[in-house]
Amino acid sequence: MHRQAGAGLFLKKCIDRLTAAVGLVIFSPVMAATAVGVWATMGRPIFFRQVRPGRGGRTFQLVKFRTMREATDAQGNVLPDAQRLTRTGKFLRAASLDELPQLWNVLRGDMSLVGPRPLLVEYLPRYSAEQARRHDVLPGITGWAQVNGRNALGWKERFQHDVWYVDNWSLVLDAKILGLTLLRVVQRQGISHAGDATMFKFLGDAASPE
Repeated sequence: MHRQAGAGLFLKKCIDRLTAAVGLVIFSPVMAATAVGVWATMGRPIFFRQVRPGRGGRTFQLVKFRTMREATDAQGNVLPDAQRLTRTGKFLRAASLDELPQLWNVLRGDMSLVGPRPLLVEYLPRYSAEQARRHDVLPGITGWAQVNGRNALGWKERFQHDVWYVDNWSLVLDAKILGLTLLRVVQRQGISHAGDATMFKFLGDAASPE
């Protein structure tokens, strides 16, 4: 039986949804102020929505506050993240305020508070069999990789942390990760990878830098 199964999984889901519901209420003033800030500096849409893979590779629509301009070059190609990321967006990412709408994803059951971060659908065929095990559990707003380097990690190390979490999950570990997440937010560590505004794309083990 998988570690996240049976009574343990049921209890995790109950904690997730109760915490998400309470969090949405408590942080509603912060989210309202953030929405106004995004609208005033970047206009609409206020939210960034994108299809991401969840548990078992099943897709869902992830929602975050928008942090980048919708800008293209003369040929219509989307500009690099560094050129589209706004000053407001940098602040939201540094404070992790852009992640708050994902409490709705948790309430819906698409995500958990803690788990491997949901990445791009295009990455699915690029994972090794071992890396793909990160989808054996619900994705999370935060996770073991996030509190051990976040975007400062290379892909190989990041996936190793994700799979370690899958194999070692417990409610105590989740509580530890949530506590460390608050510390990392205050410290503002690992927001971007060296040389990148956010995180470079995963092209597969053979093509991606460590």
